[in-house]
Amino acid sequence: MSKEPTKSNREASVSLVWNEDQRSLSIEEVEGSRVISKAVGHTQTVAGLIKQLATLGSYGKAVDEDATNFVLGYVEAMKPRDATEALLLAQMGAAHQATMMMARRLNHVENIPQQDAAERALNKLARTFSTQVETLKRYRSTGKQVVRVERVNVESGGQAIVGDVSHGGRAEHEK
Repeated sequence: MSKEPTKSNREASVSLVWNEDQRSLSIEEVEGSRVISKAVGHTQTVAGLIKQLATLGSYGKAVDEDATNFVLGYVEAMKPRDATEALLLAQMGAAHQATMMMARRLNHVENIPQQDAAERALNKLARTFSTQVETLKRYRSTGKQVVRVERVNVESGGQAIVGDVSHGGRAEHEK
């Protein structure tokens, strides 16, 4: 009895076949990356992104279908709105994979120099991911900043202005 794919048990987005003799990689789209394709809107860009993700691999593997599908799934789950978001989200997925790989390495170090190197790399990767999250947040925002004044005290003889205040610059007067 087979189940229809649901959010929790979807088929892989891509199927990867590495031919060692010919040193070639075949990529077959199984479910498709509809969300990514819609956001990017350019088939060559989508194909290039999938090829780049296919070569991420994991420890001991030149090609890792699970690692590729993990990042593709992350990108799809984050619902990119355009090509820039799709590429940034792919970078975020790759940075996350590298972060987790370094965390695993840190847990299996055998000496202090290995520990120091793994800690530095893990810290840099974690900061990179955090910076990417902030970048995505800024990119997705409308660019409008809201300033809320919680409390205003106006002393006797003082004046308060409520509303928009704009000052013309020098160039405005020189027209």
